[in-house]
Amino acid sequence: MQKNKQIAVLTMRLILGFIFFFQGFGKVFKFGLDAVYNNFFLKSYGELLPDFLLLFSAYYTSIIELVGGLLLIIGLKRDYALYALASVLVIVTFGHGLKDPIWDLSNVMYRTILLVGLLLLPKELDKYSVDFLIRKDK
Repeated sequence: MQKNKQIAVLTMRLILGFIFFFQGFGKVFKFGLDAVYNNFFLKSYGELLPDFLLLFSAYYTSIIELVGGLLLIIGLKRDYALYALASVLVIVTFGHGLKDPIWDLSNVMYRTILLVGLLLLPKELDKYSVDFLIRKDK
């Protein structure tokens, strides 16, 4: 049963990591951060929020998705990556809710469920990670 729990945590971490990593990768390397800002954030929220907040949000969420996703994939600084990615989910939820109070939550909810699940499960179950390899009290 312990092995099943370890594989479950690994699966959750990898799926969440890949989702965020590829989202951030697309924003940073395929579209470019300026294009993400201009074509999505500014066009969608330009009348609702000040430019500096939109620019910060576009860059912050994109970079955190990329870096946080990569950290989850390899299992390094897992909790810090989860905290940062949780902040992205809060920003995204706020932004979508501000623009359209009734919107499809499926994009955010399954990420939130995986993220909260990982935060609630004991770190000791995450044995297939860089954090486990470098931990001194195995």
